[in-house]
Parts: sequence; structure tokens; C-alpha cells
Amino acid sequence: MMNLSSLPELDRRQTQIAMESMLEKYRIFKTITFEAREASITYSYMERFHGPTHVISDPTASLAAHNVDVPAARRAYCAAVESVVERLDSREQQLVRERYLKRDEVFDYTVYNHVFDPPISKDTYVKIRTRAFYKMALAFKELNMLSLGPLLKASSKTNKEKNGVLSNS
Repeated sequence: MMNLSSLPELDRRQTQIAMESMLEKYRIFKTITFEAREASITYSYMERFHGPTHVISDPTASLAAHNVDVPAARRAYCAAVESVVERLDSREQQLVRERYLKRDEVFDYTVYNHVFDPPISKDTYVKIRTRAFYKMALAFKELNMLSLGPLLKASSKTNKEKNGVLSNS
């Protein structure tokens, strides 16, 4: 159980890698259409060996379940990411939306030079992004979409291991 008075200390680089990976998955889900699988109507010869006969297979039902479950899971993932981004501060939201959630590949320098009005420095951009990614990591942890264990700073990990707290982080 995480103590609310002390927020975890996360490794900035590992957190950035994890958040960018999740946001890339979001972008892929939004841009790549889901291809529904279809049942094969031509049966092929399959050698059958004598064995357990209690195995039941229904390829049409499993295809139907796949065609329903996968798009639903993709929509739920995208909705969760969007809800987390909506809870960020306005500048953090603007940065994440412009840099990571749009279909087009946008570069950092384009965002801090052309999207922000007035333009901001690279250092300010990095501070805003770091703060946004930290908040997002905590939110994704609460939604059980991310484990903070690999993202903890090395010094934070050793302190928690000494205190026996790392078991549930």
C-alpha cells in the first residue's frame, strides 16, 4: 500500500520511456484500423490422432469473441489514456496532445517553438513534459495499467527494500 504523504520518486528517463511507449500504443490503436477475422469456409485436411475426445472447439465462436473483445479493449485503452490526459494541467495537456496523441509525427522542437504561444525554451518544455509524465505514471498505476516498480529511482528502491515496502508498488 502506497503512503499518500510520500509520493514515489521515479526515474525520469525510465518514466519517459514507459509513457512514450503507452502513448505510441494509443496512437497505433487510433490510426490502425482493426481487421476483423473471418471464419474459413474451406476445410483443409488435418490428420487426427486418437487422443482425448473431451476437447471441444468452436472456431466460429472464438473468432466472434475475438472480433468483439479486441476492438472493445482498444477503445477502453484509448478512453483511459484520454481521461488521464484530461486531468493534466492545460500546458501539460497541450504538450501531450500535440506531441504524442496526434496522428502526425511531431517533433519536440516543433511543439516548443511553434505550438506554445509564446514559444517556450527547451528546458521549460522538458520540465513540463517531466511533470506530465510523472502525473500520468501515477494515474496509470491507479488504473492498473502500469507497475511503478521498474520506474522507481535506484535510491528509492533500496530505501523501500530496507523498509519492506516494495512488495506492492
